[in-house]
Amino acid sequence: MTAAPLRDTSRLCIHTVTTKPWSLEEAAQAYSNAGVSGITVWRDALEGRDITASGQLLRDSGLEIISLCRGGFFPGAAKAEREDSLTDNRRIIEIAHDLEAPLIVLVCGAVPGQPLEQSRTQIRDGIEAILPDAEAAGVRLAIEPLHPMYADNRSAINTLGQANDMAEAIDSSSVGIAVDVYHLWWDPDLETEIARCGRHGNLLAYHICDWKTPTTDLLLDRGLMGEGCIPLRRIREWVEAAGFSGHHEVEIFSKSYWEGDQHEFLNNITEAYLQHS
Repeated sequence: MTAAPLRDTSRLCIHTVTTKPWSLEEAAQAYSNAGVSGITVWRDALEGRDITASGQLLRDSGLEIISLCRGGFFPGAAKAEREDSLTDNRRIIEIAHDLEAPLIVLVCGAVPGQPLEQSRTQIRDGIEAILPDAEAAGVRLAIEPLHPMYADNRSAINTLGQANDMAEAIDSSSVGIAVDVYHLWWDPDLETEIARCGRHGNLLAYHICDWKTPTTDLLLDRGLMGEGCIPLRRIREWVEAAGFSGHHEVEIFSKSYWEGDQHEFLNNITEAYLQHS
């Protein structure tokens, strides 16, 4: 059994990094014109901007701000590095508050050569250290497990099971999980762990794209939905069975798509979303 085809774009969100060449104004206008209802903002799109005014721009365009990307990178070989990370994450929380973004996605970090268990301990310590700031700002934190190919320096949280373990150990309504199909589609325990997210109320975000076969770049060659091997509708069925009713967030890092016509790309995104997600 797989989920039924989607009928409209009322739950479609696009990350600004997906159409990276566009300014925030260009993205806001184009997304709105295309019937996209949500936007997740990456920090680079806010550089040099008035954060409060940027949030208002997006809302005036009819877009719901789903989340801010990205916080995290908590581990460090030296204490000073870990303290710098906490300072940066507290600043990210301030940005999310001013933007009126309800959620920050955490790419948790890792240190090359440092045992993964040690990095995981530092990740939990880091999240717990900034948790009072997030709670005070009314911002939730989503742990995003990343594919094991990024375990050396991007994230020591590599399975949904590990993310569930950490979220449950922290045990706060302000901490949950972002499920990204690109990172998790291969996991034999994925259905079980998504259901576990649902039981604990921890499934806060759902990111989609596709894994192209063959891929030319493990970071910058993500595909449109339907271009690869990820069973997207099957995973959506599990996510919906877990009680998730939020936006489906298209997050595509693609050098080839960034080099092309972004309006054509956006049209292809909406078509692929309806046909394959």
